[in-house]
Amino acid sequence: MKLYCCQTHVGQGLDEFVAKTESYPILTELSEIEKLSTNCDYCEEQALYLVADK
Repeated sequence: MKLYCCQTHVGQGLDEFVAKTESYPILTELSEIEKLSTNCDYCEEQALYLVADK
């Protein structure tokens, strides 16, 4: 499971990940190139973080 999140929605992404997978997420900051081409899964803002299991 992968969730891309902006600063506003990173908490919501972490909560959703734990609720759906029942495991600890890994939070990583996206590179500058990834930030340019990736939107938040919850809104249209630029994603800053990836919440994932790997």
